[in-house]
Amino acid sequence: MFENLQVFENRYEEITQKLYDPQSAGDPEVFAALMKESRELEPIVTVYRDYCRCLKAAEEARELLEESGDRELRELAQQELKDNEAQAEELQEQLKILLLPKDPNDGKNVIMEIRGGTGGEEAALFAYDLYRMYTAYAERQGWRTEIVNLNETELGGFKEVSFLVDGEGAYSRLKYESGAHRVQRVPETETQGRIHTSAATVAVMPEAEEVDVEIDPKDLQIDTFRSSGAGGQHINKTSSAIRITHLPTGMVVECQDERSQYKNKDKAMKVLRARLLSREQEKASAETAAQRRSLVGSGDRSERIRTYNFPQSRVTDHRIGLTLYKLEEVLSGGLDEIINGLITADRTAQLENDPG
Repeated sequence: MFENLQVFENRYEEITQKLYDPQSAGDPEVFAALMKESRELEPIVTVYRDYCRCLKAAEEARELLEESGDRELRELAQQELKDNEAQAEELQEQLKILLLPKDPNDGKNVIMEIRGGTGGEEAALFAYDLYRMYTAYAERQGWRTEIVNLNETELGGFKEVSFLVDGEGAYSRLKYESGAHRVQRVPETETQGRIHTSAATVAVMPEAEEVDVEIDPKDLQIDTFRSSGAGGQHINKTSSAIRITHLPTGMVVECQDERSQYKNKDKAMKVLRARLLSREQEKASAETAAQRRSLVGSGDRSERIRTYNFPQSRVTDHRIGLTLYKLEEVLSGGLDEIINGLITADRTAQLENDPG
């Protein structure tokens, strides 16, 4: 363990020197690659250095205990030894987590798809609420969002929405959101004041590059049509909307958000690549599911992961048993407490299942 960590520290110092080298700074690609590696190594090196300092301080306190005959000095040394050993133990646990294998998709942008499920119009309105929640969270993180395709209802709900989230670490945090989200509230359409339960499904997929997924153009059927919105709104008089069918899998992707046929096709291909990559990953994770329990990977939209209860202002994430009584804040994009809890639980599961 120490050998590996020393290698990390040596590499971090080497990168730091290169970043100050005019030759590296003058090449944008090289400089960006060095900065990326530096950011990845910095947390490990920082904790490792603190860990080494604690070990050294504990060793010095131990030597003082053995050599000194002064009672007060020995008491101070005993406390110093106890404190540093406890801190070193905490830092060692942090290092174990930092050294866990990284998800290769963590640095990627995200394609999110939200669909209204059981509950009719109320489910579509809830899907709209979820979309607003995620876009508000993205804004807090400094990420950019862009709608790919949208199917609205007469009351302003979303039957289905696909959108891109562009930003550093987007997938690493949003990947835990795949699954069924349930809402309990009195619908706007309900005159009796009864609480209804409805649901929407969320799929989170890493954006796939062309090199990640190979698509044969012969496997695509591309159709154009006129885009339209709810109630005949936003009618586009030209056939700029795109429907792409991937013949081997039967996957269908539509995009009508842009007025340009080319832009719609580009966006639709992004979604198709993301879906195909996600499909391959689901197969792989199903094969290894018996080996490691994880909060991520299944992407099973039927699995109920969270309940939003309006009468009690309560949000419960069923995977980690976390309940928060701040529904309004969560729906306004305050997701960090839930996501941080999911990350911690997932890393703990990895440590338990992959002790090596």
